[in-house]
Amino acid sequence: MSVSVEWQDIKYKEIFEQEMTGLTRRRQSDSGCKIGDLEAILRNLYIMDGADIGGRGSLQDTIMTATIAAYEHFIAQWKAEGAD
Repeated sequence: MSVSVEWQDIKYKEIFEQEMTGLTRRRQSDSGCKIGDLEAILRNLYIMDGADIGGRGSLQDTIMTATIAAYEHFIAQWKAEGAD
């Protein structure tokens, strides 16, 4: 693995895990949290990702990509459980 991209992989995994932990805690502690709420946040993340007019740079792109992936993964897992 190239050193120039290794930091991106490390940061991606770090952010993905942080987001998954946060989403899990939110689901457990907030009985009002529904899949639709998380899907709305995900839609906004897609908008923010697409609105990269000035350019965020590699670090912020990595963070955004990992955050979106975590939301997509968490929502898919929740739906697979047969929940709302």
